[in-house]
Amino acid sequence: MKVKPLADRVLVKNDKAETKTSSGIIIPEAAQEKTQTAVVVAIGEGTKDEKINVKPGDRIMYDKYAGTQIKIDGEDHLILKNADIIAVIE
Repeated sequence: MKVKPLADRVLVKNDKAETKTSSGIIIPEAAQEKTQTAVVVAIGEGTKDEKINVKPGDRIMYDKYAGTQIKIDGEDHLILKNADIIAVIE
């Protein structure tokens, strides 16, 4: 399935949460914290008032409760507003 975000929206794929601590303890899925980092998959065209500052392939950090979750080909993705992106991770 292909999803193309509209206007000032950005489609991102969530980073996987850590499943093991540095000392080797396995963290059950129910206890894992939701990550707030993701990789940009696709971007909308922007609006005349707001340009999109990220491009596909960028790793970003976003607001904790932002976006709409969707599943694409069985994998979790998120559609965010451009304003919900708080940083690009280099």
